[in-house]
Amino acid sequence: MKQIIALITLLTFLSGRAYCQDNSPYKINPKVDIPVTVAGMGLSFYGMKKMQDKEGLTEQEVLELDRNDINKFDRFSAGYDSESAEKISDFPFYGSFAAPFLLLLDDEVRGNAAQIGFLYLETMAITGALWTNANGHVERVRPNAYSPDIELSEKMRSNTKNAFYGGHNSATAAATFFAAKIFNDFNPDSPARPYVWAAAATVPAAVSYLRVKAGKHFLSDVILGYIVGAGTGILVPQLHKKSNKTNLSIVPVSSRNYNGAMFTYSF
Repeated sequence: MKQIIALITLLTFLSGRAYCQDNSPYKINPKVDIPVTVAGMGLSFYGMKKMQDKEGLTEQEVLELDRNDINKFDRFSAGYDSESAEKISDFPFYGSFAAPFLLLLDDEVRGNAAQIGFLYLETMAITGALWTNANGHVERVRPNAYSPDIELSEKMRSNTKNAFYGGHNSATAAATFFAAKIFNDFNPDSPARPYVWAAAATVPAAVSYLRVKAGKHFLSDVILGYIVGAGTGILVPQLHKKSNKTNLSIVPVSSRNYNGAMFTYSF
């Protein structure tokens, strides 16, 4: 309980400072953004527990796996199990989390570090909540379970059912597109913007490719993960722009059995 209170206090402090920034293109509403962020973190933990509580495949279920049962769009990767691709994918995955911090090289961004840091936390909390709950409630066998080179005991682990959807590339896309969006909004006239967006798109694409080669996800899984991550990375800052013309907003939703956020559009 003390940790939760400390977290809320920290978020209140950050968002309070962020709310007062005049030279930032963004504006934060503590009454909305703190509940949304805390709910996102809570839902992430809930979804992760659901993932961990899945029952693994039985030996009979493993033996009955047939790549012909997979849709034609994804079938080509059934049996992929590159260990090297899996290891390499971790480098751009973890490295991408540092991308927003490179923005601190910009004087104006550095002057609004608390605000940008809060938006980044909110972005990743929402990304995590979406991914963990999708995987926690959907069982899809990973492509490497169809490989004859993977040990039976490995295929029977509960983690084998966590193919849907791509978490590595979703989180990577959220971080890189968030960084590109922030750079774009603080530097609307910069000639570097096309290169920043290109880099933001390339890194999660590379992670997506490597995760497919590693047999962790099917192509449709990483496509969805890419879209969700990139969308969240762009949408969260956009919804907080002072000049937001999208008529979109985030509203916290709470009930006895559910806490989360709802996107609304005003006509």
